[in-house]
Amino acid sequence: MNTSIYIAKRYLFSRKKMNAINIISGISIAGVLIGSAALIIILSGYNGLEQTIFSLYSNFSPEIKIEPKIGKTFNPDTGYFNTLKNDAHIYSYTKELREKVLIKYDGRPIIGTILGVDNNFTKNKQLDSIIVNGAFILKNQKQDYAVIGSLIQSSLGVSVRDQLRYLEIYSPRTDAGNGANPLNEFVLKTITPSGVFATTPDFDNLVITPIDFVRDLLNQPLNVSAIDINFKKGTDIEPIQDLITEKLGNNFTIKNRGEQNAELYKTLNYEHLIIFLILTFVLIIAIFNIIGSLTMLVIDKRLDIAILTSLGANKTLIPRIFFFEGMMISMLGCVSGIFLGLVFCILQKKFSLIKMGTNATGSDAYPVALKGSDFILVFLTVLIIASIASLISSRLSIKGLNNVKDDL
Repeated sequence: MNTSIYIAKRYLFSRKKMNAINIISGISIAGVLIGSAALIIILSGYNGLEQTIFSLYSNFSPEIKIEPKIGKTFNPDTGYFNTLKNDAHIYSYTKELREKVLIKYDGRPIIGTILGVDNNFTKNKQLDSIIVNGAFILKNQKQDYAVIGSLIQSSLGVSVRDQLRYLEIYSPRTDAGNGANPLNEFVLKTITPSGVFATTPDFDNLVITPIDFVRDLLNQPLNVSAIDINFKKGTDIEPIQDLITEKLGNNFTIKNRGEQNAELYKTLNYEHLIIFLILTFVLIIAIFNIIGSLTMLVIDKRLDIAILTSLGANKTLIPRIFFFEGMMISMLGCVSGIFLGLVFCILQKKFSLIKMGTNATGSDAYPVALKGSDFILVFLTVLIIASIASLISSRLSIKGLNNVKDDL
C-alpha cells in the first residue's frame, strides 16, 4: 500500500483515542453525506415530476405532428401521405381537425377548442387514466359523444350523468354575411358529453369529438388541421422525421414531441440546471468544511510531520498524506450519501412515503425516477470539489515545517 495512503488511513480510522479532530472529521463526512443524498433525492424527484408532466402532455402531443405552414388545413389523402400512413413503423396515424368554437351548456357560454379525431386516436392506452368522470367514449352505436376538459366542465357545470342535456357547439358559417339575427350566422350542433378529463391547462379547454362531427360543423369534408403519428416501441424517430421533412418539402412543419412543447422542455431544462447548481453550492460549503478539519489535523500532527521529515520523508509525501485524508473523508461521505439517496428513492417508489396531496396523475405519491447519469454527475461533482479542497489543505502541512523541526 502507498505510504501516504496508509498513514492517511491510520489518521482517519484510528480508534486509539477520540478527540475534537475526529469529531470534526465525522461532521465533515456527515455534511458530504447529507449533501450527496440531497442531490440524488431531489434530482430523482425532479426527474419523476418531468416524467409525469411529459406523460400528461403525451396524451395530446404525438411523437410526430404534421401541420401546414400556410393556412389552417390541408388535404391528407394526396401524395406522400397515402404512403406514409402504411409505414410499418407506425402504431397510430390520426387525422385531427380543430377550431375555436362557442360552447353552451344549460344557457352558460364559454369559448373553447373543439378537436375532432378519427378512430386511431383511441389507440392511446393512457386515455382512461386521465378521465376523472364518466368514460372516454367518442362513438357508441352510431351516436357521437364528446369528452371534455376539466376547465370546460367546471365553467359550464356539465354533468355527464344527465343524458338529457347537451353541449351546444356554435361555429361561424363560412358564408356568413351581415344578417339581422347574429345567431343565423352560426352553425349549431349538439352533442352528448360522455366523460371529463384532466391533464394540463394547455388541454383542459378541449372538447374532443369524432372527426365527422367537426367536419359537419365546419363544413370541411376533406381537409384536416394536422396528422398525429405515434410509432411502435423501439423505433428511432429522428431519421423518420428527417425523411418525412424531405418528402413533404417546405409546405409543412414536422415537429417531434420536444418541438411541439419547446417552451415547456426549455423551462424544465433550465429549472433542472438551476436546482443542480443551488444544491452543488450547498455541497461546496459542506465539502470545504474539510479544509477546517485538515487544518486542525495538520496542527495536531505537526510533531508527527517533523519526525517523518527527519526520517527521510520528502516534502511531496507530507502533502499527499493530508490530500488523501481529505479525499477519503469526501469519498466516504459521497458514497454513503449516494447509497442513502438510492435507498430513500427506492422506498419512495415502493411505499409512497411522501404524498403530493392529489391523485390527478393516477397516484398521490410524489414521483421519483432514478437515472444513472445523476449518480455519475453527483460523484464527479464531489470528486472535483473534494480534490480542490484537499489540495488547498494539503499545502498547509509543509508551512512552518522547519520551525517545528528546530523545536524538535
